[in-house]
Amino acid sequence: MPGPTVSSGTVTAADYFHGYAAVGLLAVLGVLFVAVAFGAGRLLRPVVPTPEKLLTYECGVDPVGEGWAHTQVRYYVYAFLYVIFAVDSIFLFPWATVFAAAGYGATTLVEMFVFLGFLAVGLLYAYKKGVLEWT
Repeated sequence: MPGPTVSSGTVTAADYFHGYAAVGLLAVLGVLFVAVAFGAGRLLRPVVPTPEKLLTYECGVDPVGEGWAHTQVRYYVYAFLYVIFAVDSIFLFPWATVFAAAGYGATTLVEMFVFLGFLAVGLLYAYKKGVLEWT
């Protein structure tokens, strides 16, 4: 079946939503596929609970003591700082292409320095709080 024809440059609402219908159908099929897979797994698997199966298991070692453990917060802070600077680098590439376009140089340069200023203030704050020191 040929695609929709557009006469005199006008696009109807049906033409506009045709692309969304394809994406929606694909999403519904994906959810249905996952639901069928989980349902089949639930129906076909054997269910034989034993005390050994209900015991907490980690790396082949039986658990001893309580389940609570202290975690160093600095690992999360380093991960957060990495995400911030990864987003910064993602922002720099499109900025560089717009900066090269005629008429946008000064505006984009000011915007980038404002953005880098915010990042520098955040990095300075993290440094002053001692977050970047590995002890």
